[in-house]
Amino acid sequence: MSGWLDPLRAALDTTPSPVTVFVRDDDAGWEDTRLIALLDLFASHEAPIDLAVIPTELHPKLADDLLQVQHDGSGRIGLHQHGYCHANHQSAGRKCEFGAARSFEAQYEDLAEGKRILEEQLGDVLDPIFTPPWNRCTADTGAALIELGIEVLSRDSTAEPLVVAGLDELVVQVDWFAARKGARLSRPQLGELLAERAAGPAPLGVMLHHAVMDTAEFEGVGEMLGVLTGNPNVAMRSMAEIAHGMKLTKGSTR
Repeated sequence: MSGWLDPLRAALDTTPSPVTVFVRDDDAGWEDTRLIALLDLFASHEAPIDLAVIPTELHPKLADDLLQVQHDGSGRIGLHQHGYCHANHQSAGRKCEFGAARSFEAQYEDLAEGKRILEEQLGDVLDPIFTPPWNRCTADTGAALIELGIEVLSRDSTAEPLVVAGLDELVVQVDWFAARKGARLSRPQLGELLAERAAGPAPLGVMLHHAVMDTAEFEGVGEMLGVLTGNPNVAMRSMAEIAHGMKLTKGSTR
């Protein structure tokens, strides 16, 4: 059933060094039932997962459920900020919540309020990481994040680095729903992409969107997790763990 993952198996079996892997799921706050099902899937594989949480969509029941999963050890989850309300503010071009159409002040205000909302409900388990909706933002966003004490930005690998002093970038290499020329990648194509990215020097980051996942998607993710967790050359880590290692590495080279 998982033959589409044979290229990934081959890449992992022949890698000269361990492959660090993280999984980021966006839009926590939407479709809670599917989110909990995804957390159960990762827990069954004893694999970590990071959730990008939309501040205005986080309600007390979901916050309690996420904290319970963290505290009772039934799942290894990281929690961080995903925009403010996941709204598009661009009048033209691609969708963006923190784009060129907004001033530094407007961006800072939303980022600060979003951070306050999440800290109020999640407390100190909130990681100082930010994922912008649609994986797009500007240098003003980065500057505002630094002022707010958020030192890690996570976007898609195709995004141009912001190069903001003090801001580390932890990119996702593979979008589970990636498309080419308007057509979504087939499973074999996705397997090839995972293998290609696993062979690179950067951590292999995989991006999910639970809100649009159906039974077939869950089965596919489960197959991928089976390959990753069953290979001794794979180190599955939380984004916070990887970001901490990046800072240590940078500090040791100064």
